[in-house]
Amino acid sequence: MTAAALGLDWPVDDFTRIPFAAYHDDDVYRQEQERIFRGPAWSYLALEAEIPEPGDFVTTVIGDTPVLVNRRDDGGVSAFVNRCMHRGTLLKRECRGNSRMHTCFYHQWSYDLTGQLRGVPFARGHRGQGGLPDDFDIASVHLDEMQVDSYRGLLFGTFSEAAEPLDDYLGPSVRAELDRIFERPIKLIGYQRQRIFGNWKLYNDNVRDPNHGALLHMFHATFGLYRPTQLGGAKMDSRHRHNISYSLAGTSDEAGDVEAFADTENVFDQGFRLKDPSMLAYRKEYPDDITLVILSVFPNLVVQQITNSLCTRQIRTRGPGEMDLYWTYFGFADDDEEMARHRLAQANLVGPGGLISMEDGEAVEMVHTAVRREQEEHAVVEIGGKGPIADHQEYLVTETPIRGFWSYYYELMGIEPAA
Repeated sequence: MTAAALGLDWPVDDFTRIPFAAYHDDDVYRQEQERIFRGPAWSYLALEAEIPEPGDFVTTVIGDTPVLVNRRDDGGVSAFVNRCMHRGTLLKRECRGNSRMHTCFYHQWSYDLTGQLRGVPFARGHRGQGGLPDDFDIASVHLDEMQVDSYRGLLFGTFSEAAEPLDDYLGPSVRAELDRIFERPIKLIGYQRQRIFGNWKLYNDNVRDPNHGALLHMFHATFGLYRPTQLGGAKMDSRHRHNISYSLAGTSDEAGDVEAFADTENVFDQGFRLKDPSMLAYRKEYPDDITLVILSVFPNLVVQQITNSLCTRQIRTRGPGEMDLYWTYFGFADDDEEMARHRLAQANLVGPGGLISMEDGEAVEMVHTAVRREQEEHAVVEIGGKGPIADHQEYLVTETPIRGFWSYYYELMGIEPAA
């Protein structure tokens, strides 16, 4: 398939131009659902810690497909399309819970934790009349099932039999970062969710953009949590589908920072002070000195370490112009009470109203709105350079990971830039 076949004009072959039509076109969105979310990509489902006991379940959405994830009696995990096989009703409406059977509220068809149909009310009718035909085989009815695998307690699923093994899909660099962040058993802290009126790929662009972190987020820059002058960088897997942006707070020079931010407006203000700066403290808990990590796993996962604030963010599509973002905050099972309170305080840095990340949703919406009538135009993605996409940049003033995202996106969509 060519880009033109989808109405996309891609004038260069290094992905330094992104057609705005890719964020708005209905046909593009429909193709994404089939080729990405029901294609060979592994999508993030949930944390295993969310379903520790048999019968525990969570509901989620992969692309536009509702999904039910549960812990089986044998300790394994299954994921199904959250749809009754009778008349197609949503099977589970709750966000999470515990249930030995999944029973449809419409006609009370019941399925066990393996997805097998177990009960149909009035299957034989009443007084010899009605009911199911004699040749109806309950044993042949099973919920549509995804392939499920996990890494370090993160559950992933795919609808495609052609998907490569999960370990290979993640690759060595992502596995190493997950090994680092999830180094010991976790415990859940809480959830937030956010509706963003913008295309899901705009959020992926955002989290793969180290350059914006201290330009959009005044709190980041002013209080030194993240500045492009710090030590850090961005590294991708060999196929450029995933990215790890990282930095080390306290590694820049204050006088140099003032000079570096001289051409910015209302970004780095030395006059601001916090009455209680303890919220910003980093209590070292990893062997290295990295204080910020934004790990993006194609197509729908972000794992965050911002000092001691840890969470996953799941992207859920709702059409070309709308998405939901689900935040799951966690700490470690061996956290003492002081650390637990500290993590809870630092949770205020992020989320829909976070002192840092509230601007991200607004930025996505503003881009989506501004380009609606400019779909023949292109975004310019040249910060960090043009040409071949490097796997690793040892600096933060770069947009190269965005180009990596789009190179893999086009591979899955089966299209190539016209150039």
